[in-house]
Amino acid sequence: MQSLLFYAGAAIAEIAGCFAFWAWLRLGRSPLWLIPGCLSLIVFAYLLTRVDTSDAGRAYAAYGGIYIAFAVLWLWIAEGVRPDRWDVGGAAICLLGAAVIFFGPHRA
Repeated sequence: MQSLLFYAGAAIAEIAGCFAFWAWLRLGRSPLWLIPGCLSLIVFAYLLTRVDTSDAGRAYAAYGGIYIAFAVLWLWIAEGVRPDRWDVGGAAICLLGAAVIFFGPHRA
């Protein structure tokens, strides 16, 4: 359960950090947006290392599904764009894939 919280925190931090760059380059915001953006990306990297798995690649692969689901939530909450059925369905498929990777009976 703790790993899922780390994944969720990492997703929020990564999306926020990347959005800061998006806001600067695509929305014409101040370059000062890069300061919290970079700090957020540092938090993302740290949180991802806290996931309880011995294999970095497996942690990253499972995280991918979490990231996609949180990106769809970001679309809705932060950008005010309601996800359509394709967004929700795609995110659900990705979460299923993440669960298979994370909870699968891997050899030690």
